[in-house]
Amino acid sequence: MGIFNENLNGLDYKSAGVDVEAGYKAVDLIKKHVAKTYRSEVASAIGGFGGMFSIARAKDMKDPILVSGTDSVGTKIKLAFVLDKHDTVGVDCVAMCVNDIVCCGAEPLFFLDYIGCNKNIPEKMEMIVQGVADGCVMAGCALVGGEMAEMPDLYAKGEYDLAGFAVGLVEKDGIIDGSETRPGDVLIGIASSGIHSNGYALVRKVFNTTPENLNKFVPALGETLGEALLKPTKIYVKPVFDLIKRVGVKGISNITGGGFYENIPRALPDGLTGRITRGSWPVPPVFNLLRLTGGLTDDVMYKTFNMGIGMVLTVSEKDAAKTVAALEEHGEKAYIIGEIVENAAGLEIC
Repeated sequence: MGIFNENLNGLDYKSAGVDVEAGYKAVDLIKKHVAKTYRSEVASAIGGFGGMFSIARAKDMKDPILVSGTDSVGTKIKLAFVLDKHDTVGVDCVAMCVNDIVCCGAEPLFFLDYIGCNKNIPEKMEMIVQGVADGCVMAGCALVGGEMAEMPDLYAKGEYDLAGFAVGLVEKDGIIDGSETRPGDVLIGIASSGIHSNGYALVRKVFNTTPENLNKFVPALGETLGEALLKPTKIYVKPVFDLIKRVGVKGISNITGGGFYENIPRALPDGLTGRITRGSWPVPPVFNLLRLTGGLTDDVMYKTFNMGIGMVLTVSEKDAAKTVAALEEHGEKAYIIGEIVENAAGLEIC
């Protein structure tokens, strides 16, 4: 037997597992969703070799800085497989990227997505990209391109992965990096929509995520377990970016992987600590259910999950009430959850 397989007559790409025609159909189906995200700066149509976006506005800036972010939905996506619900994970994908960008004080401009899958089912691809487009509309950024890669030897049947990349723009002297934070400043927490898109390896260990269990109504949640766990990540770009124009925001933390303990110190200078006041905001029922079902300690909970606070802002004490009011104008629930103190600990929860 030689190095070549035998009896390969009639072999083509489709018989090898990649359906090019399905790819063409998927692109055609997503066009209307992509179009709704376009801003005036978009300089290319879907289907080209590269997504184009004009940055002519930068010529009027003193020192423009591009800010980029990339992330994926993580293992939360496995719940979409179980429930066969694919129209919201795209929102998660966008949120994971643009919420990081706005933490720097930057406005997200454009987004690209990547979908790797076992089999390109055009209607499923449309649902996924519809979610991505919905997220881009919420963030005010344009979906300028992406990739759908069919790889049957890499992904299990019915499975796919979804990742994204975003670019934003900020004036250099408008970068928010926490350097202006001082003792006595106040921490403002903005409510999350739920678990968002972090900690799902632990979530799936705690709950038996079968279709039967995910579709079961849970009185403590007021909805099915699947609805609570698959709820898309909140996108904070518009309310936070508007707030930045009105209040001197000194630091912003996106409460993602690593929970409170990892993310809040990222926006603080050395020698300062965020002191969080336990009970200063309502913790959503899904976190209590997780804690009780899994027998998880508070330490694990605050090191893994957002506990109902998706983003934390640092402002001067004099601006605290104004900040909460401005966020509430956008329909956000915001709370004074702590303060900045002199300490090297990074974070305290009292």
